[in-house]
Amino acid sequence: MRTPLVVAVMGVSGTGKSTVGPLVADRLGVPFAEGDDLHPPANVAKMTAGVPLEDADRWPWLDAIGRWARGRAGLGGVVSSSALKRSYRDRLREAHPELVFLHLTGDRALIEGRMAARRGHFMPAALLDSQYAALQPLGEDEAGVAVDVSGTPEETANRAVAALRALT
Repeated sequence: MRTPLVVAVMGVSGTGKSTVGPLVADRLGVPFAEGDDLHPPANVAKMTAGVPLEDADRWPWLDAIGRWARGRAGLGGVVSSSALKRSYRDRLREAHPELVFLHLTGDRALIEGRMAARRGHFMPAALLDSQYAALQPLGEDEAGVAVDVSGTPEETANRAVAALRALT
């Protein structure tokens, strides 16, 4: 029997981490954790004000996500986290070395349009440029898959689950 995966859904804001992540978790039969809920209030305040986070802001947040992932070892789970930089993913893997990444990718115009259409999210579309500037796609030596988000969230989740199952 396969050990259930612990997956971090990554990508720039607006790729659908909070939409696709729960669908992937449901299809894998594991719980989902919203990484945004693990941000300290000061981080949310900065992003709401349109101020990009610095690495020092992210470390406590990444550590909280890493603790959640480590707690799901052997049980499986899906957590959202932008995890844009290799150093962020390395920090998450320090907490849970078997963590697998699902990188949601998409055309910038599509992502920007989705961000402009959503309501009630603290991350403004104005910060999308800073997200793309920071993005370092998965390296060949990193456990994970990249899945394009064009199409419906259900289609994306189905492609993601098929790609993740191919890893095991």
